Amino acid sequence: MTAYRVRPATPADAEAICRIYNQGIEDRVATLETERRTPEERRRWLAGRSPRHPVIVAETTEPTRGGRGLADPGTAVGWGSLNVFNAREAYRFVADLSVYVERAWRGMGVGRALLARLVELGREHGFHKLVLSAFPTNAGGMALYAAMGFRTVGIYREQGRLDGRWVDTIAMEKLL
Repeated sequence: MTAYRVRPATPADAEAICRIYNQGIEDRVATLETERRTPEERRRWLAGRSPRHPVIVAETTEPTRGGRGLADPGTAVGWGSLNVFNAREAYRFVADLSVYVERAWRGMGVGRALLARLVELGREHGFHKLVLSAFPTNAGGMALYAAMGFRTVGIYREQGRLDGRWVDTIAMEKLL
């Protein structure tokens, strides 16, 4: 398995975060989002984050062959974030999370490295619980979440509409 360095995202990562997120939008495996993002929008998004809701990036640590060729050290191959679950004060100890992996690097441990760090960050920032919403058709993601101790708490039937069809999402949680 390839080693990845997971570090806080910087404004310089906005383009890579944008590219990877747009792949998730296009592939219809990880988000109900339908509008592609721009690097400038992602820069503003990064700038507006609170320290308690960080964004992290996974990058290669050595020349590494991914699903589509060789990547130089320092190539961003995934990103993740802790997000506000609900603005109400009573929910201040719950964070939503996001994990996105470059297409060519899915199934190669990037998501696991990101998710493990997000769990650590959740504890460091005083969260009691992490939650996520996933597509039941995303077999790799579902297996990863279960392996990392997340449990299914419900299914939202026909939660959103993508490409003219209704899509279910699964709600999962992990108590920290």
